[in-house]
Order: sequence, then C-alpha cells, then structure tokens
Amino acid sequence: MKISAIALVAAIFFPSSTFAFTPTPFVTSSKRSGALFSTVERVAPDAGYVPKWEDREGLSPEEFIESDESKEDLSGMWECPLTRWDTEGIDLTAAQRQARRVPKCPLEVRAKPGDNAKGGEYFSQNKKKIRADLLKYGAIWFRGFDLMKSVKGFREMHEQLGLDPCLDPLHSSGLRKFASERDALYEEVNKPSLRGHYIGLHNESTAKRTAAYAAFVCFQRATEGGGRFLVADGAAILADMDPKLLKKLYEKKIRISVSNLDIPPGFPDVVKEGIKNVVDMAVAPKFDMDLEMIYESDGKPGRLQAVECAESPINRHPVTGLPIWFNNAHNHARKLRDRRPCGVPEVGMTEVFYADTMEPLDLEDCNTIKRISEKHITALSMEPGDVLLVDNYRALHGRDVFQGDRFHAVSWFTWDGDQEEWRGGERRIVEKNGLNKMINQMLDFLPKDFESDTS
Repeated sequence: MKISAIALVAAIFFPSSTFAFTPTPFVTSSKRSGALFSTVERVAPDAGYVPKWEDREGLSPEEFIESDESKEDLSGMWECPLTRWDTEGIDLTAAQRQARRVPKCPLEVRAKPGDNAKGGEYFSQNKKKIRADLLKYGAIWFRGFDLMKSVKGFREMHEQLGLDPCLDPLHSSGLRKFASERDALYEEVNKPSLRGHYIGLHNESTAKRTAAYAAFVCFQRATEGGGRFLVADGAAILADMDPKLLKKLYEKKIRISVSNLDIPPGFPDVVKEGIKNVVDMAVAPKFDMDLEMIYESDGKPGRLQAVECAESPINRHPVTGLPIWFNNAHNHARKLRDRRPCGVPEVGMTEVFYADTMEPLDLEDCNTIKRISEKHITALSMEPGDVLLVDNYRALHGRDVFQGDRFHAVSWFTWDGDQEEWRGGERRIVEKNGLNKMINQMLDFLPKDFESDTS
C-alpha cells in the first residue's frame, strides 16, 4: 500500500506552521476550476471470483503470535532489492498474445490429512515444485494447512522453501509495523482506522525498490465480516487491457504522487519555495524513494506533492521475461479512490498522472483500468493457516474493507538462488526504525474526511 508519510513528517518538522489538515465534507469538483458540481457515490469494487468461507478455527492471539526464541533473530534482514526494469521495445500486440497463454492465477493447493501430518517437511519435500509453480502461476494459495496458524509455523514454511526475508520497500514510511520483528514478519494493514479503506490492486513496489516475493498469512479473519484478500494476475490484466489505452500509457508513461502537503496558497512564492526546499532536502531523503517535490500538479492551489519519477505501466518479468501489467494505478488513481470506500487522510491521498503532461488520468481511462483489473480479482476467503505465496513481479494484491478485528501478516523476500546477485549487499538500516514507529503511531490521529478537487 503505497501511501507516503512525507507530508506528515513535514508537519512534524514545522509544528507551529499553519499547514491545515482540517476535516471537510467529501465533495467532487473539476480539476482546474475548483467549481464543485456533484457528490460521488462510493461503491465497493467487483471481483471476478469470490470463494466461499469455510469457517476454520484458528489459535488464540497469545498462541499464534508466539515466536520460537531458539531460532536466529532475523531483524537484520536484507534491504529490499532495487526494482528491475526491462521496458524498452515491447511489442504490445505480441505481449498481449503471449500473456493470454498463461495459466489461471492463483494456483490453489489444499492440504490433505497426510500433508498436515508432515508439518514443515511437506514444504521441504515439495520445494522445487512449489518454487517452479510460483513462477508459472504467479501466486499459490495454500488452504487448510495447520502449520501456518502460528508465527512459528509460518516461519518454518518459508524457511523450508528457501526464501530469504527482506524489508518492505516502504519500511520507513510508517505504514506497517512488525508483527514479529525477530521473525521478519510485518503486520498487514489491520489498523482500526483503515477498516473501511479498500486497498486497490498494486505490486509492493516503488520506482526504486521492489520485493521479489511475498507470503501473506491469515492468523485471524475479520471477526465481524469482510477483509477478503485480493489477488490478480498482472499478465491476465495485460492480456485483456484495451489496446489503445495500453499504447497510450506505454508511450506517455505514468507518474504517481504519494503524498500531499497543503501550504496556504496566499504564502509568497519565496516562502513556498523555501518550504519546498526544506521538505526536499530534510524530509524526502528519509524515505527511500526517487521523488520530486512539485506544487499544484493536481490543480489544488498551494498543494505540494511528492511525485515519483516516470515509469512504464508494463514491465518484463525479471526471470521469465513475460510482459506484465506492472503498476499501481488501480490503487493510486484518485478518481478510483474517490468512488470506493476510502479511509486515507488527505495527506496520504495519491494520484496517477500521464508523465508527459502531468495531467491526472482521465475518468474514462481510470474506468477502463478498473473494469479490466477487477475482472481478474480473486477475493480470497483466507482463514487461519492460509498463506498466499506471491511472485511480486507477476501478481498484484489488495484488501477489501472489514469489520471487527483482523490479523493478517506478511513477510517479503529478496532474490536468491540463480538471482542472488540481484539482491545487492545492503542489510537493514536500523536508523530508519525510529521514524517508522513515530509515523505509525500518529497515522490514526489524522482526519479521514477530505475534499476532492480532482475527480
């Protein structure tokens, strides 16, 4: 979930400033004029496949969260590897034809009684096939395995598969805290303040860093309903994408703004430029992303936005070479967020721009992305012990809204084996951790009602 906290940190750096985060009623308006014309109804997105719940029992929180203290402390894990881009010279017609030949994602693997009896041995015995299937299908849904109902068992699973943990690409943003730091396990987005926020499809990626693989685990499903985990095949989305839109976005490229800082528009230009320079030099470097600070790119007077560099919406898979719909537009486009359940404060609202003009994606293009992406969503009914193993360059993921309490977690993994050289030599930068914790604690206090000037 790419929501940078840069603007929040800027506000911390300027505590006596007049920067406003005042809740305002939700309305929509045209991009440049500011003339309000309608209220947009929020509608929960669709999914192509919605499996039934099976109501399997899990462990108590005290039981599932317990770590095996006899095992090595993994808190000094690898840094998230750099994003591997291979986007030049893609024949779009051939790419779509190639993408149509891939098998359906995700592959479902259901535990038999004998599989559960083997515990971690099941994964060591089937390691070669599981790793090959992950590349073939893009994601594997392990259902009904008792082993992964606890932190200890989940770690046993991925260690038997030879996966090597790394940091979340947005570790320093404060969006996720560790569920078990010594087990390299992050808590998923379970925050009470974000129960009503629909997380759209995205790769866990920035223009700079991308995890190679991920394993999402359910320890406790939402106690009062909802909370389905979403997965979709980036190859299948590419195969079905409107050819004209695909060509348009490939040629124009896209840029994504990841945070907003609203400066009083009446401030003199010299003051606004000074604020921009301070944020750019003192705050933005703390977030491991390639960002440009730009004023008013979405048309709102006084708004300073942190914008990623231009990137292609299509990428070749680093291992298989398969062309993939590899971008986060379904999650980050403001026109889509404004039309579905959203609990993100204005400071963290994102936008997707055509890179050549810095105009936000128009509604027609957004709706095309929405329609084709959601056709390929499987809204998983993950229950205690279920794990979704994901090839992060192939499959996109998200999460539906939920009620009550929910405890899902995730570990990210770097390159290994024949691709070991791609992981680099960086280990965790522990100095980031204090900023991470501070931001995480403050996010729940930000207002969730906001004014939209872009939809």
